[in-house]
Amino acid sequence: MSKIGEFLIIVLVVLAFLLLLGGVGIWLLVKLGKKAAVKARQATVRLSTHVNAMGTGDAAEVERLRLDLRREVTLTRQAIEHAQRQGWGLGDLPRLMADLSAQADVHDGQLGMYAQQRRMSSFADHATLDRLRQHQAKLTAMCARIRADLMSDQVQHTATGIDDLNARTDLEIEARRHAPDPLDQIDELYRRTMEERKDLP
Repeated sequence: MSKIGEFLIIVLVVLAFLLLLGGVGIWLLVKLGKKAAVKARQATVRLSTHVNAMGTGDAAEVERLRLDLRREVTLTRQAIEHAQRQGWGLGDLPRLMADLSAQADVHDGQLGMYAQQRRMSSFADHATLDRLRQHQAKLTAMCARIRADLMSDQVQHTATGIDDLNARTDLEIEARRHAPDPLDQIDELYRRTMEERKDLP
């Protein structure tokens, strides 16, 4: 009777363990499925933006503005991340980039709404489009200024590194040269003196 009880306990423990593993597996699958759905939605939005940008008219122009803005923000973010990996002092620039990215997202949403409305309606709101273009120009100019400043820093860091390497190269080459032997110099002087005496009448 006790052997049957032990066997049942072992079977129940194994079943509980399998149920626990199954629950964790289902939870992971649901979590991965949600992430995949978000990624798929983002990819769909990007693809539709690219397709819509190929057309003509105001809506296509606005979609191109969206693509330009995304590219500018991405390039600027990559430049800042590169500078952070190099250990440069960036001050408040990463926080500024976060604020700039948030503002670019807001502007991207406004551009998307304008493009959608423009595709669905023949009415053209040129005043709003002009303001969106102005905002776009300011945001892309800020991104370009940040990248230019980071590039200037990078060139300065590189110049410092090259100058240091040049100085070390000169020192190493000088250290590898053999110092002249004083005895050889004395012998050379003695030989010259003897030759000069022979030349005298």
